[in-house]
Amino acid sequence: MHGVVISAMISSLIKWRVFDMKVSTALFVCAAALLGTVANGNAEGNLASKPERLEPLVLGADLSFSVKEYTLETGKYYRWQIQSQGGEEFLVQAPELFRNSWVNQVVINDIEVKPVGGGIYGVEFDDEGTADVWFVPIVPGDFEFYASGFEERGMLGKFIVR
Repeated sequence: MHGVVISAMISSLIKWRVFDMKVSTALFVCAAALLGTVANGNAEGNLASKPERLEPLVLGADLSFSVKEYTLETGKYYRWQIQSQGGEEFLVQAPELFRNSWVNQVVINDIEVKPVGGGIYGVEFDDEGTADVWFVPIVPGDFEFYASGFEERGMLGKFIVR
């Protein structure tokens, strides 16, 4: 409803040739305010409960990733388990994904780490072990994840966030 009214107002102003920078700025602000009052997000309840478990990423001693691609949705809560089989030190990073997500926690050996501001740099394995990253993607896009220094050897994958 509000979109129709705004469209009619803009059409009238263009027709009357009074559409200049000040008017367009004022209309943009009014449109944003009106649309903001009627647009609801689809989220109901606690977004950070009952995460969807992603297929675990296994870092192979043969310098391989068990999964090369994940498809996610914005606004859904995920639990990403990363398992290292050892053999090398691996720093798993997904900088653009983590920058465009709310990270609730990282769990290592039943110890929860709660990031301030929601972001993390990466998860480093000095030996074999498991870590879980709990997060909600906020921005759609394609985001790489990789084992730093091992990308050319095949330890590179992608998150597709829709």
